[in-house]
Formats: sequence, structure tokens, C-alpha cells
Amino acid sequence: MENIIIFDTTLRDGEQSPGASLNTKQKLEIAYQLSTLGVDVIEAGFPASSVGDFESVSLVAKKTKGPVICGLARALSNDIDVCFDAVKYAKKNRIHIFLATSPIHMKYKLKMSSEDVFQMAVDAVKYAKNKISDVEFSAEDASRSEIDFLCRVVEGVIDAGATTVNIPDTVGYSVPSEFGEIISKLFSKVPNIHKAVISVHCHNDLGLATANSLSAAISGVRQIECTINGLGERAGNASLEEIVMCIHTRKKLFNFETNIKTTEISKTSKLVSSLTGIMIQPNKAIVGGNAFAHEAGIHQHGVLAKAQTYEIMTPQSIGLKSSSIVLGKHSGRHAFEKKLTELGFKLTVKEFEKSFSDFKALADKKKNVYDEDIEAIVENEFAEEKQIYELSDIFISSGSSVKPIAKIKLKKDKKLFFAESSGDGPVDSSYKAIEKIVGQKFKLVDYSLKSVSIGKDAVGEAIVKIEHKGKIFVGRGTSTDVIEASVKAYLSAINRILRTRV
Repeated sequence: MENIIIFDTTLRDGEQSPGASLNTKQKLEIAYQLSTLGVDVIEAGFPASSVGDFESVSLVAKKTKGPVICGLARALSNDIDVCFDAVKYAKKNRIHIFLATSPIHMKYKLKMSSEDVFQMAVDAVKYAKNKISDVEFSAEDASRSEIDFLCRVVEGVIDAGATTVNIPDTVGYSVPSEFGEIISKLFSKVPNIHKAVISVHCHNDLGLATANSLSAAISGVRQIECTINGLGERAGNASLEEIVMCIHTRKKLFNFETNIKTTEISKTSKLVSSLTGIMIQPNKAIVGGNAFAHEAGIHQHGVLAKAQTYEIMTPQSIGLKSSSIVLGKHSGRHAFEKKLTELGFKLTVKEFEKSFSDFKALADKKKNVYDEDIEAIVENEFAEEKQIYELSDIFISSGSSVKPIAKIKLKKDKKLFFAESSGDGPVDSSYKAIEKIVGQKFKLVDYSLKSVSIGKDAVGEAIVKIEHKGKIFVGRGTSTDVIEASVKAYLSAINRILRTRV
């Protein structure tokens, strides 16, 4: 298999998404994660564009180990000087020069003749080559350039010392068959093309960035420029996760590999979304919230029987724990039964049918039915069933300079049981005291607290998830006292575990 170089420009082109501005600290945090992800090249910014961008690129160059650190520059000596000063600290560094080659850009933006553009490109690469060994040149708007002139520019910059030549579909105008043909023509017409790595940078204006990039790879390209979550100008860029997982999932078709650690994809996607403030659309390929979610009953049945029926890649391959079975009006018995098992319920046939009927009725009224809704439905079946442990009393001693202590009284079979414990805060102390009474420890995997009403005396709802023998048991408790709500939630989950064992 041949290796595809993954050039990530999230910190440069991705940051150009409206509203996605990143500060220096945030850029560095993303750069660290991109290094962990295994990208080959990080385009850290456009140093000449601002003092802040220069400082960000410099810091990334100094602190980030592993990938080549690249900076963008116009075909101007001053830009190249500033770019070099920013990336020079990196062990592996690159200057990326760009200049438009399409008739519309040369006439209306540059106001230059094709001869002047050719000479400017060659001179800029030569100038950069005197400063640094790794120089990339981009023929901006290449997909709308005249092929003979594009070939001449590519040949000229390679002779001038360019080690990578990028062929951008700058405005997302091309389609896969056409773009692949452009690349093929370059390989057949440019005599020195094998002296450089040929790259592509595709925008998503027509929704074809990933397809165009892969078409180019099939035609001979060995570097693909992309961004996390497809961020970028206008409709964005080719999405790194889509490129990588296409290659990973269809290995026999592409016969390529990358250095990306795919299990880091989900984490990287979430980090970039969090720091840029740009949410990921639910139906986004690979990393969207619905990418591994199933609601239709037929799909749910298939996935539960054999995941590959509706999943062409595993959620674990991108760093997720599992698929998501979303319960709604399209869900069937198999999904409902699995969810009951996950929540720790064991129902008789009669109880199951009644609960399923209530679930379908509720699903017709609301879009998604959550775990808490199902618990409420099923608990109606157990309403008359006596709780094994009931809360009798709580006493908490806590403060900023006081070691927290919880004193808990629980009732079981009309007998009172008492325990005292300390921990990391009043809730942790209470849970440890409960475990003393019950006589075993439990693994808390999730804890959340929210208000279910308004005002200073608002009712708080605590929801906990406890893992026991590979299953998750959910408990819920409400009270105007958040500690009491938390204790009730923990007891609710423990009672469910104990009922299951009985």
C-alpha cells in the first residue's frame, strides 16, 4: 500500500470559518491533539496576516513534536521572511507559498499577465528555497486554470525547488471525474512531476470535496489537505475524518494507507468543535451525533443481530465506545428489550408488553424517548413493589476548610442502619456511607444534576449511572436539597441492582 500524506489545515483554513477564531493557547491545544492523531503536516497559520498569527505559528513550531509545521505565505519576499521566522523553530518545517493561476483571478484579483504570474511563482519558490529545504507551492484556483498554463507553472516551480506542489479546487467548482482528469493530465504532461509530491486542497462548495480529493489520489496525488470536521472558508474543506475513514474502510479499493490513529478521530473532532464553538451537524459523516445512531426498528434489529448489517465501520474504530440505539416511534421490540436489559430491568412477558405499549404511546408524543422516560414507564409496573433500602435521614458536615463527613440512616425491613464516612465532598461522602451499609462498593460511571423548576427553592434532579457486572443501572432522585436528590438517585440505582439479583 502507498502512503497518503495527511496535511491538516484546521489551524489555518479551518480557522477562516466565520466565527471560528482561535487564540494562541487554543491553537496549541489543537496542535498537540493533531500530533497525537498522527497527521503528517500541520499548517499552523498565515504568519504575515497578523502579529497574533505569527505568535501562534511560532509557538506551535516550538512546542509541537512529530508533524512538519507549515506556515502559509503569499508569493512575496516579506511574507516568506515572516513565515520562515515563525516556522524556523520546528524540527521539521515548511513554507507554503500560494499564487492564483486561473484567468479570472489573474485578470480581476492580481491584475497580472500569465507571464508575470509564472515568473512571480518561480522567483518566490527560489527565494524560499534559499531559506528552507521544504517548500510547497499552491496554484490557487487550479481547477479553473488553463491546463497548459497550469502544467507550465507546475514544471517551473518544481525546477525552482518546490518539494510539494498543491493543486487546489479553491472554490469547490470541480467534480470527481473532471478533477481526476486534471491530475492525470499533469502527470502525463509535466516532465519533472515525479520530483515533487503532488497534493490537492479541495473545498466543499458543491459537497464534493472528499470525492474530489479521493479521485485525485486515485490519479496519482499523494498528499491530501483537509481539516477536522471539514471546517474552512464558505462551505468548508475536505473533511479529514471522511478522507481517512474512506481509505481505512475501503482499503481494497484504494490500496492506500495513512499514519492517522483513527481511534483519536472522535476526540479530535469534539475538541475542535468545542474550541471553535462550531457545532457538528448531527448527520455529519463519521463524527456526527447520528453517524452511529439507529432509530428505525428494522435497522435496530439488524444492528443488534449483526452490526455490519447497517454499520460499515465500527464506532470503536474512531474512538467511540459503542453505537447508539435511539428509541423513538420507529423503534421495535428488539431495541426496547435491549434497552431494558441495559437499564437492569427484568420483566415478565405481561410486564414487558404493557411497558412496550406505554413506550409506543409516549414515542408518538415526543421525538426521542430517553432512559429516564423508560425508567418512569417501567417503574409504574414496580410501583407497588417495596424498595429494599429507603432513605431515613442525612446529616452532612462540610465546608471549604472542613473535612466533609456524611451520616446516613437507611431503612430495610423496618430496621434502621447507620453509617458515617468522609470523602471528596458531601456527595462522595454520602455514597461511601451508603456502601458501608449495603456492604459492597459500586462503580459510579456518570453523575449529573439539573434543576427541574425555577427559583431559589427549585427542585433538583440527580441522575446516576452505576456499572455492575457489565451492565449499567440508572438511578434518579429529586429534592429541593441537591445532596438529598443525589443520595436518592444512588439508592434508586442500588435498589435496582439488588432487585435484579433477587
